[in-house]
Amino acid sequence: MDLDDSDFYGDEDTTESLQRRVAEFNPSDWLRNQNASRARPPQQANFAGEASQFHNPYAGVPYAWQLTEKVDDFLARLPPLTTEQSEQVPWIFICNPYIPRADKRQSDSELLKGNQDEAPVEEGSKLEWVVQGGIERLQMLQDVHRMLQEAGKSPSFIQREMNKQRKKAGLDVLHLAHAGKVRTGKWLLFCPPAEVNETWAILAHATANNELGIAAKVAPRPQSDDPRRDRLICVYTADFHDKADVGRVLQRLRELRLVESKGRVLYYKPDIYTYVGIAHGNPWGLAASIYSSRDVF
Repeated sequence: MDLDDSDFYGDEDTTESLQRRVAEFNPSDWLRNQNASRARPPQQANFAGEASQFHNPYAGVPYAWQLTEKVDDFLARLPPLTTEQSEQVPWIFICNPYIPRADKRQSDSELLKGNQDEAPVEEGSKLEWVVQGGIERLQMLQDVHRMLQEAGKSPSFIQREMNKQRKKAGLDVLHLAHAGKVRTGKWLLFCPPAEVNETWAILAHATANNELGIAAKVAPRPQSDDPRRDRLICVYTADFHDKADVGRVLQRLRELRLVESKGRVLYYKPDIYTYVGIAHGNPWGLAASIYSSRDVF
């Protein structure tokens, strides 16, 4: 049964209001109301002598690669196996110097506590507004679920209806993010601590040489967690909707022997999901990723 055809959400006024909110939610309109070719140049091994020709949104950030240092020097300065995680070093970052992005210190992602270290945003991003709209849309989804339960419908009926509502809500969040230029996403890789320095070195060189996406980051050594726990590495792409580019990065990861050889499926998560809290086991029942390495691109 479609939402527009049902009368089981509560009293008539409440039902009509919720139906109207869900049906009329338009990501582009929401964002508008709030606001009243990636060519791949040749690889270059050393950027120090020509730093002014390249881009680094993390210039001056101590836990990120700097254009004035060689990649190997950066890896020696911040080896993820032994560099301890702290407020001063929450992650270890490297950018793709061939792709311009907004400077980290000018980015409004710093205003979103706990999410300061996602991918560098593109110019003109409406991050705060997109996050606000995404949270509002997820609240609508919770409202639908609550009203179904209060109406006393059977669990099987609620499950069928909520499956449809989750799909629509997830698409609305993604459409809103794309309209507001919050388009980045990442392939998630996990590796044992014993392999993290080697794996990170491969990815760092490939990112700096414009072989992968716009940036990459790795988790430093945790202070309180089990130091034997697998480390997370994120390989960022510019646009989660650009399946050709997402697939290209995955293919390069395969060529670097970082996919099937590790015996794990990789998952791709849009950054907007991180910003609004769509993680594994989230309260809305949404999948925390939109692609996997099993997909055909």
